[in-house]
Amino acid sequence: MKALQFTSQDEPEVLDLPIPEIADDEVLVAARRVGVCHSDIDLLEGRYIIPFSYPIIPGHEWSGQVAAVGSKTQGFTVGDTVVGECVIGDDHFGFSISGAGADYFVAKPAWLHKVPEGLSFADAALVEPFSVAYSALMKVGNVNASDTLVVLGAGPIGLAVTAGAAALGAVTVVVEPSEDRRSAATQLGAAHTVHPDDAIDFIAQVTDGRGANVVIECSGRPEVMALALEYVGHRGRVCYVGIDVGRSAPAKLGLIQSKELSITGVIGSEGLWPATLRFLANTKIDLSPLITNVYPASDALDALDSAHHPQTTIKAHIEFDAPLIG
Repeated sequence: MKALQFTSQDEPEVLDLPIPEIADDEVLVAARRVGVCHSDIDLLEGRYIIPFSYPIIPGHEWSGQVAAVGSKTQGFTVGDTVVGECVIGDDHFGFSISGAGADYFVAKPAWLHKVPEGLSFADAALVEPFSVAYSALMKVGNVNASDTLVVLGAGPIGLAVTAGAAALGAVTVVVEPSEDRRSAATQLGAAHTVHPDDAIDFIAQVTDGRGANVVIECSGRPEVMALALEYVGHRGRVCYVGIDVGRSAPAKLGLIQSKELSITGVIGSEGLWPATLRFLANTKIDLSPLITNVYPASDALDALDSAHHPQTTIKAHIEFDAPLIG
């Protein structure tokens, strides 16, 4: 089988590897779409939040089909379209254990969720990033049409938050320097987009001076994380989704008290995947503007390279087409 493997730090390769064997209680999955995340680049370059070792097959944003099932496996049959969770006990799929970046890979039934009808392989491969956005929207609580919700940063997660917030009825404002990404935000339901240089005045204008009811920070840039406290209004809610480890920026922390703010953060989306799948199926959100580049498995290295060019790439997908085994 073809597999994308990080052989060592900064050494990705597309290799021919043996098809893995499954135990009685396991499932063999044929990958269909695998998204490239910036955390995959962190892994390749030797950084990740828990211990890992090379060689490793990346891939934690994926969709696939059940290719074979173990003799004691129940609930799945060959041909089922599935997605799978990333955090499995102490392991992170695609990081500390090999992931979906191969024609075939092994999964436990407990990790997997069947994909509702109507969601394509491309849609399903966006469930993982969308689940993080959905987690943030649920964590801040009761997002609805009475809210003006500001999204800071229009990367894949920020754009997913935009789509979810718009589906919930919120008046959504996206703050983003890239014109192309602001355009994508509009396609995904943003009522307004604005360059960061103009954000404070613009948010004051669209809220009649009240400030945003909700701010969801998705850039992971410390200076932007600090500004979230200035964009939000009295008794507003702030959720931090963008990740930064080790850097700092000045922040007006007194605003937390003077505005009586509720502040939370999310990492991952454990336990929310079934609800995320139902939300996507029922709202019929079109997430296709997130996918800007699609590569065959043989060109997986080009997909990795595209992730280094955020000015032209929002989300790159690797496409696999290996047959089902039965």
